[in-house]
Formats: sequence, C-alpha cells, structure tokens
Amino acid sequence: MEERSIAPKYKNVFFIGLLSFFGGISQDVFTPILPIYLTSVLGFDKAVVGIAEGVVTASVNIFKVIAGFFSDKFKKQKPIIFIGYFLSFVSRPLLAFATSGAAIIGLRAIDGIGKGTKDPAKDVLIAGSASMQTRGKSFGIARMLDTLGSVAGPLILFGLLYVLKDSPSLYHYILLFAAVPLLITLLILVTKIKEADGDAGQRKDMSVLDGGALPKSFYLFLGIMILFTLCNSSDAFLILRARNLGATLLEIPLIIALFNLIYAGAAVPFGSLSDRIGRIPTMIIGWIAYALVYLGFALARNQISVWFLYALYGIYYATSEGVAKALLADMVTSDHRGRAYGMYGTTIGIATLPASFFAGFLWDTFGPRAPFYFGAAMACMSVIFLMAASKRLRTA
Repeated sequence: MEERSIAPKYKNVFFIGLLSFFGGISQDVFTPILPIYLTSVLGFDKAVVGIAEGVVTASVNIFKVIAGFFSDKFKKQKPIIFIGYFLSFVSRPLLAFATSGAAIIGLRAIDGIGKGTKDPAKDVLIAGSASMQTRGKSFGIARMLDTLGSVAGPLILFGLLYVLKDSPSLYHYILLFAAVPLLITLLILVTKIKEADGDAGQRKDMSVLDGGALPKSFYLFLGIMILFTLCNSSDAFLILRARNLGATLLEIPLIIALFNLIYAGAAVPFGSLSDRIGRIPTMIIGWIAYALVYLGFALARNQISVWFLYALYGIYYATSEGVAKALLADMVTSDHRGRAYGMYGTTIGIATLPASFFAGFLWDTFGPRAPFYFGAAMACMSVIFLMAASKRLRTA
C-alpha cells in the first residue's frame, strides 16, 4: 500500500501496524527452527528449550506491567517501543553466537523483556491515534498487519530453508536474518510514527476515579476476560486435535495459513463493525464463534472439518483481541491506558497457563474431545456474563 493511499486519520495507525508486520516476520522466521537448532546443532536437552521459552513467557508478562507504568508516567510511547524492539534486535541475532545454556536463556529473557516492553505502549499509541468512532477499525488495521506478518514469516522461512539447505551455517544465517525486519521496524518508528495527541473523542463520563484509580468497569471487564481465558487453552491443542482427526503434517501449515489469512482479512471489517454496533455485541459474535469452533472440534469425525473450523476460528480472532483493546481504550482515559494495557496483558497471559494445563489434564484423563466440550461450555457461560455486564461496561 502506497503512503498516499492511506486515509490521513489512519496513517499513524498504519505505520504502527507495520511495526507489528515486520516484527512478526522476524518472530516467525526464527522461532520454528530455534528448538531444532538448540537440540540438534548445539546438543542441548529439551529441558533447556523448555526453560528458555518459559523465561520468555515470564519476562513478557512481568514487563507488560512495568512498561505500562512507565508509559503513563512519561506520557511518551515511542521511546518505550524503541527500547522494546531494540532489545529484540540485539538478542535474536546473538543467538547465532551463543553456545552455553546460560547465554541462550539470557538472550531469550532479553527478547521477552523487549516484547513485554513494547506491547502496551503500542496499544496506547494506537488508542491515542484514533477517535472513539474509529478506534475499532484502527485496532483492526493493526491486527490485520500483525497477522499478515505471521503469514509472510513462515513463507520467508521456507524460502530461506530452500535456498540455504546445503549450507553448514543454515541456522546461523536464519538467526542473523531475523534482525533485518527489526531494523526496518526501528527505521519506521523513528521516521514515520508520531506521538499521539491524547484522548481524541474520549467520553467525559468514562474518566477514571479520583486518585488515579482505574474505573470499576475495567476490573469488571478484566474479570470476565479471565473467566473466558480459563477456557481458552493454547492453540497447540487445536493442532494436536487436527492431527488426531487425520490431518497430515504437510496440511498443518496450510491450515494455519488459511486461519491467518481469514483473521487478517476479517480484522478491519469487524473492527469497523464494533465502531457501528458497539464493542460488546461484536465480541459476543466472536465468543459464539469460539464456542462453535470448540464444539466442532469435539464433534468432528475427519480432517475435512478441521479446515472449516480453523476458518471460523479466524473469525473469532478478528472479533476479539483488537476489539477488546478498543473497548479498554473507550473506558480508560489516556493518562492511565499504559497501566490498563499492562495489567490486561499480564493477567490474560498468566490465565492462559492454568487453562492449558487443565486442557491437557482433560485430554489425558477423558480423551481428546473433553477439553473442547469444556471450552465450548465455558465460552457460552462467558457470553452470558458479558451480556449481563454490557450496560455497566458502557460500550461505545
């Protein structure tokens, strides 16, 4: 898309989305091959891989809260985003030179700190770059570009693996290449993105309480999101169920690509829909889609159904993450959004851990259908709670 073709009111959002696009390419170029590199080339035990990835998750969740606090304190987002991407820019290519487990874990921790640092500030910048009437579409644009990066990344990785397949330094070259998209993100951030003006179109009745507290509606929404997240286990279980239903190893990347394409294509229309009919009704559509997907995975008999269920799963994603963040921006003023996004990201990240553990327990104890029946039932319960709380959440 040429810059002159972008509507002026969405230009800043578009370039913020490009950060996620190139950042996603970097992420998806090296993460699929990293476990293989660590175990097959460096000879580490799988425990080292598990510890390293656990450290990444912990670092992300901890630093989302910290970054959100500093975002509100300094009222500037670009320096915080720059630090986040710069930490990943430095740490990822250095993996090509690390040979000890401590070095690998340390570099993965730095990468996790970078991701946790940049995410809340980016959300604050998107929210502040849009009015309430265009905020849903703005987050949809950002999610679309982010997801397209997740489509392009694996395709680029495939090309690198094909071109470099005979090179003894195959993995090293890929790890070094992961820095290139991040360099582009830093250049875009410095040259194209502007700090947001603040609370464009913010409702006066949504101001936070005296004393700097976040509004009660924020905590109510967070509680409902925790309930929903407890049934929202890792997408790895969808892949395992797809394999259980007969999907081949070669089909899995194509199925995931289909999911990402539908997610990317639907993110902007559903974001715009939330601007017209409200955030809560749009999220209800998504959560019903989620319940149908999980019920479908429980009832499915063959791999053909997996393709349709993953397509519907893309609709769930398109109606959920970006719309939820737009809703948070509606209910929290700009002075406190960094803290709100940081608390939201950390809480949801922590809630996914017991959700995935319980899903695995249900699968091992009662069979592969059990976690999906449970997920569908909990999603329906979450829809009921969301509908009951809709007036108190004061949607746009």
